[in-house]
Amino acid sequence: MSQDTDTPALAVSAVIVCIVDDDASVRKSLANLLRSAGYHARLYSGGEDFLALEHFEDIACLLLDLKMHGLSGIEVMQALASRDRKFPVICMSAHWDDAALAETRRYNAFACLGKPFSGDVLLRAVESALENDS
Repeated sequence: MSQDTDTPALAVSAVIVCIVDDDASVRKSLANLLRSAGYHARLYSGGEDFLALEHFEDIACLLLDLKMHGLSGIEVMQALASRDRKFPVICMSAHWDDAALAETRRYNAFACLGKPFSGDVLLRAVESALENDS
């Protein structure tokens, strides 16, 4: 499994944000941004790796790229729908169209961000998702 974490041992009260994106530079930059804001990041290079997790209970939020090699973000959201996910999903893509937006709404995405986006936009989306989820 290609999971990375920004700290060796996560505290019980850590707010964990998972990042699923097939671009290593995007994963790294988002993890650095989240860490600077006090979050813990878990990184996955694809939907298959993320869905291989046995438990999702400690996840506070998911940042999910829609266009990836292997499973697409929509396919990940479909799989999560059958698992009764409890965390908000923020979708990211450089290629939005009406069909993609409709699919993300169908699977209750909290927000849809167009790449490239600023760090402030992402952090506001994460904060808002966490506030609405509590």
